[in-house]
Amino acid sequence: MNTAHAVLASTLLTIVVAGAALAQGAPALARHSPHVSPAPLPFAVGERLVYDGTAGPGLRGRGEMWIDGPEEVRGTSVIVLHFTFAAKVGFLKVADKTTSWLDPIRMSALRFVKEEHHLLARRSEDVSMEPLEHRWTATDGREGTTQSDAPLDELSFIYAIRTFSLGGDSTLVLDRHFDAARSPTTLRSLGRGTVTTPAGTFATREVEMRVRDSRNYKGEGSIRFSLSDDACRRPVRIQSTIPGAGTVVLTLRSALPVIAACAGTSAPGGEPLAAAR
Repeated sequence: MNTAHAVLASTLLTIVVAGAALAQGAPALARHSPHVSPAPLPFAVGERLVYDGTAGPGLRGRGEMWIDGPEEVRGTSVIVLHFTFAAKVGFLKVADKTTSWLDPIRMSALRFVKEEHHLLARRSEDVSMEPLEHRWTATDGREGTTQSDAPLDELSFIYAIRTFSLGGDSTLVLDRHFDAARSPTTLRSLGRGTVTTPAGTFATREVEMRVRDSRNYKGEGSIRFSLSDDACRRPVRIQSTIPGAGTVVLTLRSALPVIAACAGTSAPGGEPLAAAR
């Protein structure tokens, strides 16, 4: 069995650890510190992104990210982020289900739950974060300290970074993962591009991200994000090269709500865009 098949589900969420919203005004090299901002967020409750996933010949899957809520966690109002992925490898299935409870004011995660079913193996994780105390605890007994008072997990990272600014040939260094062993994360601007997906053709900002992840990348991994160059800053394509697994790609199939300012110019083949179903 191809190694890519065994690692696809676990790496699909990992490669979505972060996106980057590119705008003007960032320094050539900056280390980002979290802060409370009154600026409108580029996402909201009700957003749903659907992706086609591929990893080598013959393997196809479907991923979804969506937001619901609000809910309350330890007295704080949060939005609830979801990610699911499912694929079939022969007679076997791989699946991921991940949920993150995010304080949208401080852009800080308060809880993270992940369930993975990979071929014949299963893995689960349930982590609570105490941002102001700089610590986290897991239901399996693990615990640790965080470097930031606004920590993030694998899923909430992408939503937080959609609010960041990175312009020109610049780099942003982040110490935001709740597990200090996974920091820092480095983002580098690669300029503009155009990406055609089943959801339409999008003008994009291209970003390279380098992550520390001994579990999936055996050290450091490189990920390329194509982010819509509009107010929504949606990741329309994500590509990662995994050691021993080849190239893993997520491509946007549909997005809700349909926002005119954030829609692709046309569907492939020139057909008008339709609302996702």
